[in-house]
Amino acid sequence: MKIGLYGGTFDPIHHGHLILARTAREELELDRVIFIPAALSPHKLATVPAPAALRWEMIVASIAGELGFVADDLELKRPGPSYTYDTVMHYRAHFPEAELFYFIGFDNLAKLDTWHRSEDLKNNVTLVVMDRGERGEHGHRQLSRRVDVSASEIRNRIANGQSVRYLVTPAVDVLIQRHGLYQNASH
Repeated sequence: MKIGLYGGTFDPIHHGHLILARTAREELELDRVIFIPAALSPHKLATVPAPAALRWEMIVASIAGELGFVADDLELKRPGPSYTYDTVMHYRAHFPEAELFYFIGFDNLAKLDTWHRSEDLKNNVTLVVMDRGERGEHGHRQLSRRVDVSASEIRNRIANGQSVRYLVTPAVDVLIQRHGLYQNASH
């Protein structure tokens, strides 16, 4: 079995996340991609994400009906910062025979050595660098797909009263509007 682990704050999940996940599933021939929202990213402690329950709801709505896409809220249930190493070891214990792939954005690659137990992490999972057109040598598997959309752009557009249609799924757009998410530019 081949499993892709896709962690992040997903604040909010958008088409870029979904396109990169689909690309990974197809190119790596993954049996499933598991979306794992972080309760609190240790690298984003200065920012407060949307409530975990709403980010979870947006993920579930976005992947509904997508064969091979599933969501796991284990990091949302775990106290403290969400460490990738702990999550990978959880899956290593539950799927000891599986080949595990962990997706990391190219923009996070420079900080990888500062991650909790980064060397142990690298020994327990195949890191897959997901880029949106960026290039560079790093020694990890890399998947490229030009996707010019980011969660920060979406939050800024909403705060400025602009549409996010075509950037997020219709279900996510409804949830954002219903709960008044990202209205404040300081979010």
